[in-house]
Amino acid sequence: MEKKVGVYICKGCDIAKAVAVDKMVEVATGECKAPICKAHDILCSPEGINLIKNDIAGEGVNRVVVAACSGRVFPELFDFGNNIVVDRANLREQVAWCHEANDEDTQMLAEDVIRMAVAKVMNSDPPEPLVEETSKDILVVGGGVTGMTAARAAAEAGYKVTLVEKNSSLGGWATKFVKVFPKHPPYKDLEDSGYEDLIRDIEANPGITIHKATTVKKISGQPGQFQVELKNDSGGAQLKVGSVVQATGWKPYPAEKLGKWGYGVSPDVITNITMEEMMANGGIKRPSTGQPVESVTFIQCAGSRDKDHLPYCSAVCCRVSLKQAMYIRQQYPDAKVYIIYKDLRSPAQYELFYANVQNDEGIFLTKGEIAGVTREDDGQIAVEVTDTLLGENIKIKSDMVVLATGMVPTTKVEDKIETAESETAPAGEVPAEEGKTADGKKEAAGAEKGARILNLSYRQGTDLPTLKYGFPDSHFICFPYETRRTAIYAAGPLRAPMDFGCSISDAYGAALKAIQAVEAVARGAAVHPRAGDLTYPEFFMQRCTQCKRCTEECPFGALDEDDKGTPLPNPGRCRRCGVCLGACPERIISFKNYNINMISSMIKTIHMPDEFEEKPRILAFICENDAMPAVDMVGFKRMKYNAMIRIIPLRCLGSMNSIWVSDALASGFDGVILIGCKKGDDYQCHFIRGSELAATRMSNVRDKLKQLVLEEERVELHELAISDYEKIPKIFDDFLEVINSVGMNPYKGM
Repeated sequence: MEKKVGVYICKGCDIAKAVAVDKMVEVATGECKAPICKAHDILCSPEGINLIKNDIAGEGVNRVVVAACSGRVFPELFDFGNNIVVDRANLREQVAWCHEANDEDTQMLAEDVIRMAVAKVMNSDPPEPLVEETSKDILVVGGGVTGMTAARAAAEAGYKVTLVEKNSSLGGWATKFVKVFPKHPPYKDLEDSGYEDLIRDIEANPGITIHKATTVKKISGQPGQFQVELKNDSGGAQLKVGSVVQATGWKPYPAEKLGKWGYGVSPDVITNITMEEMMANGGIKRPSTGQPVESVTFIQCAGSRDKDHLPYCSAVCCRVSLKQAMYIRQQYPDAKVYIIYKDLRSPAQYELFYANVQNDEGIFLTKGEIAGVTREDDGQIAVEVTDTLLGENIKIKSDMVVLATGMVPTTKVEDKIETAESETAPAGEVPAEEGKTADGKKEAAGAEKGARILNLSYRQGTDLPTLKYGFPDSHFICFPYETRRTAIYAAGPLRAPMDFGCSISDAYGAALKAIQAVEAVARGAAVHPRAGDLTYPEFFMQRCTQCKRCTEECPFGALDEDDKGTPLPNPGRCRRCGVCLGACPERIISFKNYNINMISSMIKTIHMPDEFEEKPRILAFICENDAMPAVDMVGFKRMKYNAMIRIIPLRCLGSMNSIWVSDALASGFDGVILIGCKKGDDYQCHFIRGSELAATRMSNVRDKLKQLVLEEERVELHELAISDYEKIPKIFDDFLEVINSVGMNPYKGM
C-alpha cells in the first residue's frame, strides 16, 4: 500500500506563540513532500480529532504526524487503529515550553522536529502481530499460602490452574506456625493462620488441578506455549500452559552460620523456627533438660542486616519474636522475656500489636548490639549487650536464647548449585545435572546458576535470574511481580521478605499479571514495560554471522541458538526492548516501526547548518522509559536549555546501534549525547541491562571516533533517574560548552 503522510500541527498551548506554524507547514509540504499538512487551534479537541479521522477516511492518509504535545498526553485520542502509523512530534514540552519564543534557533528546532517525524513514519510500517494458538491455563508452583491464594484467584477469574507442590501436603510454612500476628482489629491477640479453609477452597474448586509430592522436571517453550513436564512417584504429567506463578517461598538462614550470636555454644541456643516447632509439639521447654523455662532472651537480626550474612531486613522477624514472647508468657506467666533489637520494626496496624506486648511487664525490650553469647557454669546462657538504650553495657542471663533468623528466597544459590527440590524431593527424583539445562543440553557459557525449581530450558539458565540478595524481581521499583522471564511471575516471600498478610496481597497481584500475560500473548502483544506493543523482532538470517551477540545480550532469554550459534527466536518471550537490534553488527534485526533505517533516516533529514553559521548541532539519543519523561518534565517546569539539541527517543539505550553514532558524525553533528536509566541495584534499567550495554558499546563508539580522527569528547553517556529532570538543562548546556571548546565537526558540509 502506498504510504500517504498527513502532518497535523497544533497551535495551542503556546506553540503558535513560540514558533511560526506557517513555516513548518511549508517544510512539511515542500521539503518533506507530505501531501497533507494542516494546522489547528486545538488538535486534541473533538474537531481536531475529526480533522485527522476525516483525512484518514476520505484522503487515504495512513501515516499521521501529530505535531503537538508529548506522546504521554492523550495517547488514546491519537490512536487511529493498528493500520495507521502515528508519531507524536513534541512541539510543546520539547520546543515551545523550554526555548525562547520567536527565536531563530527555536524555529529551526521546530522545523527539524517535523522533518524527523515525517522520516520516522515514512520508514515505519503498521505492526503485524504474531498470533498463534496459545493456552490460557496458568501453572502455580508452590502450595503454600501464596501459591494457594494465587491459584484460587486465577481460578475464580475463570482460568484453569494447575497447582504443583513438592511436599505431600499443602500449606507450606503455615502448617508449622501455631499462631500468626493479629490481622483484625484491635490487632492485639494472636490468630490462626486460616490455611485449612484455603486448602478446602482450592480442593473443592473444579478449575484447579492439584499435584502433590510433585516437582517440575522441565519447562520449555514460550508464553502461551509453555510445555511443562511434572515428575512424581507415579510418573508425572505433561501439560501446556500460558503463564507461570512461582510461589516457592523461603528457607531459614542456616543456623550453622550464626556462631557469632551463640548458636552451637549450648543446645539452649535455638532459632525462631525451632521455637515454633516446640509450640507445635507440646509446648516450650528447655532443650538441654526438658524442664520449664524461667527466662528467655530473644536476639533480633541474628545474621540479618549484616554484610557478612544477610545484608537485608527480613521484615517479619521482629513481629515473630513479639509473637513468641507472648507464647512464653502465656505458657509460663512468671517467666521473664528479654528482646534485644537493632531497630524493632512493626509497621502499620502491627504497631498496636507491638504496643500490646510492650505493656506486658514481664517482657523487657532494649536496643543494643550483641557483644558475646556464652554458656555459664550453671548452664544458663549469658548475653552481653552494648550500646543499649540504658546508656550502659548489660549482661543478661537466661535459660534459653532464641535467634531471630532471616528469610532466604528459595531461588538463592550459594557457592554451589543447590536445589530446593533435591532436599525434599520424592524418592527417585534426580535434579538436573549441574551445567546442563532441564532437557540435558549444555548450558551456554556464562549461564546464570539456577536453583533447579522451574528447570527452564533457556540458554541463559534453568531458573529465574536473581537480582540483589537472590530475589528474582525484574524491576523492584516500578514493576513488582515481574521477572526477567516473560510471563513467569514471582510472588510472596520468594519475591521479597513478607508475612502471610502481604503474601496474600502479593498472590492476587501475581495472579492478575499471569492473566494479563496470557491475554496479551493471545493477541500477539507485549507485556511490561511496552505493554500492548504488537511488533516483534524480524531477522534477515541470510546475513547472520553467528556472532551470538544478540543471544548473549537479550535480557529476557527470548533468543536461543543452535549448535552453530544461529539465533532461534522465541517471540513470545520478547519484551520489544530492541537490545538485539543494538547488539547486531550486521544490522539484520528490525521491527516494523523501529529499525536501523528509520533512525538513520531521521538523523539524515535534520537540517545541518554549515560551519560558517556557527550553529553547532548535538544529537541526543534518549531512552523512552525514564529519560524522556524527565525531558518532558523539563518542559512542564518551563526550564530552558539550548536549542542546538535534536532528540531521538530510543526504546532502550541498549537498543542503540553504533551505526547511528557514525551516521550522526558523518552527517555533520558536532556531538552525540546518550541519556538512559540508571543501572544497578539502586535504581535499575527498565530492560535490566540497557544502560550497562550502552556503556559497554561506548568502546566501539570510541574506536569509530579514532577512525574518523575525531575527539572522544564529542560523545557522552549519562544515566538519570526519572526524578533527575532538573539536571537535564545543565547536562545539555555543559555538553554544548564542550563542543564549542573542541570546535565544529570537520565533516560538516561534506
